[in-house]
Amino acid sequence: MLFCTIAVIRSTISYKPLLLMTNSSETNHITSPKRSLKTFDIAALIIGTILGAGIFRVPSMVAGQLNNEYFIIGAWLLGGLISIIGALCYAELATTYPNVGGEYHFLQKAYGRRLAFLYGWARSIVIVTGSLGILGITLGDYMTKIISLGSYSSTIWAMLVIIVLSVLNAIGIKEGKTAQNILTVFEVLGVVGIIVTGFMLQGAAPQEVHATTSQPSFGAASLAIIFVLLTYGGWNEAAYVSAEAVDQRRGILKALVLGIGIVTLLYVLVNLSLIHAFGVSKMGQSNALASDLFDLAYGHQSAVLFSAIVVFSCLNSINATIIFGSRSSFALGQDWKMFSWIGQWDESGSPRKAIFLQCLIALALVFGASFARESFESVVEFTAPVFWFFILLIGISLFILRKQNPDKEIPCPVPLYPVLPIIFILTVVWLLWSSLAYSGWGALVGVACLGVGAVILLFESKH
Repeated sequence: MLFCTIAVIRSTISYKPLLLMTNSSETNHITSPKRSLKTFDIAALIIGTILGAGIFRVPSMVAGQLNNEYFIIGAWLLGGLISIIGALCYAELATTYPNVGGEYHFLQKAYGRRLAFLYGWARSIVIVTGSLGILGITLGDYMTKIISLGSYSSTIWAMLVIIVLSVLNAIGIKEGKTAQNILTVFEVLGVVGIIVTGFMLQGAAPQEVHATTSQPSFGAASLAIIFVLLTYGGWNEAAYVSAEAVDQRRGILKALVLGIGIVTLLYVLVNLSLIHAFGVSKMGQSNALASDLFDLAYGHQSAVLFSAIVVFSCLNSINATIIFGSRSSFALGQDWKMFSWIGQWDESGSPRKAIFLQCLIALALVFGASFARESFESVVEFTAPVFWFFILLIGISLFILRKQNPDKEIPCPVPLYPVLPIIFILTVVWLLWSSLAYSGWGALVGVACLGVGAVILLFESKH
């Protein structure tokens, strides 16, 4: 899975420093990101990343922990609020230091190149490609219910989709963002279909809706919020298209607020419709709540319809992940000689080599998962502590960069500074602790990944 093993797609290219301003007249071809993404385009990417398959499973898990409709809705609203607070912190960083490297760039400016490299390394070889693999397999499982391709149908569908969407985005950012906008509309319509279906049903009896009036334990409430926040995960990816925003001053902020706002509204309405249809008790007992809803409303023949909704959800998330993930790999290639071959921005408006590398690693993971899916998923999950550790450093970097650059213009300063950034940092500390408690010794897998990156650093010379 290492970058150096993918020599087949290397070509001889010269290193060129990253240009933040793409309208330079000194070059006749595009060597850096172009401002081509409007606020709606970025919002569609954010919605596509957040609104994944989690909303079809997590509501029952939250209901099982809280067992009260008011606490359930409150948890989803709280998740949206915390996400908005985090987004405000990211908006300040992304508009003050717009760069295709996103989080990698923020870490580099605050802590130096070597720490940033470790994050870029872990993100490129495990975090992004692992997400593509999991999303691909999920899509394959549901697509197989519509059209089966034999014994390895799920794996074949997963690999086909990853290849097709990678090629589409390699053709150009225009094609990639157009596909994203269309897929986002279809996915939102699918979620709206779930909401309408839930409210259409006669509804559960009052005693089933109001399962209990007692307050949940602190442990149960904490676990429920963790589930909710995981379902909101992905908004931070907007940082990777900050250099491509048409509106450099406010575009990222508007897109984050719009995207998270729409997702929060959809999440709350989904839970209200499910509470109306099943009641709190039955919500907490179901392992496939949305599927059960369609069975109840339309009969067993509705399985194909529900599978199609999940497929569109996964397609949307895969496409957004390809766009975001390739940007961080490109930034890594811009800064480090060993990976300079992926640090090329093509005239298509996309980093093609980074996209193809990402595609190959994801395909390898999907292929490996067909033999040992449980261990594959575990490896991806066990990287969570490493991920939250770096997100914590990014939150702290906001304070560091303000101190280092007191005269720097901040287009979108965080409101109520330093209160909101502190709330964000404390939330991430809690998620880091929770992921460590969940992973246990498995967190060493993520540490081992960083260890490989540290070894590479010993042999890497600076540009």
